[in-house]
Amino acid sequence: MADYFHFKKFSVRHDRSGMKVGTDGALLGAWTDVRQATQILDIGTGTGVIALMLAQRASESVTIDAVEIDYQASADAEENIAASPWHDRINLHHASIQDFLTTTKFDLIVSNPPYFQKSYKPPTPQREIARHTEELTFDEILSIAEKLLAANGRLNLILPYTEGLLFIDLANHKGLHCTRKWIFRTRDNKPVERFLLEFRWDKKPLDEGEILLYSAGEEWSGGYKDLMQEFYLKL
Repeated sequence: MADYFHFKKFSVRHDRSGMKVGTDGALLGAWTDVRQATQILDIGTGTGVIALMLAQRASESVTIDAVEIDYQASADAEENIAASPWHDRINLHHASIQDFLTTTKFDLIVSNPPYFQKSYKPPTPQREIARHTEELTFDEILSIAEKLLAANGRLNLILPYTEGLLFIDLANHKGLHCTRKWIFRTRDNKPVERFLLEFRWDKKPLDEGEILLYSAGEEWSGGYKDLMQEFYLKL
């Protein structure tokens, strides 16, 4: 039987993909501001979960291009998108983002990118592509933004703490300014585990916030529940 993750309004098959549905993708899909977005690009869509979460929240006029290099992951994404209520608004492209040809300027680009740069490699090529930067470096993400991000567009990413600080510095040198920087921790006595980041070409006051996964024991925090209210079945 296929392995599915069920949300309130759609389900995600993820047994063929190198990366299963996890907290990182769900956080980015729920946290990203889709207001005023008309053309969205999802880099490395994997199972399509982020594209689906954005489609659920975006207006009916929004079009999403979801790009995935791995064949097995794109097979999952194709099935998931086709079965969703938004199949006519999400265009799946089985290609590397470097080979993705388009003249569109996107007002929102999102990515849950690979971030391991010098670490033990996972045993399968699929997980290596999904988790390590050899196939998609931070410099390449920024080069893609230079070409495809509209003048008033936004780039949204989720990254671990150290890699997030590195990306902020690299983006600044390219003229992209961090305008939203939220931290994610599992508990209030734990170190920062992830940055949720938004970048723009124009400078704006920095919006900073924090999301805790657990408030006490194994109880999800109120902030996390509010963020995921539209998606998780148990909420």
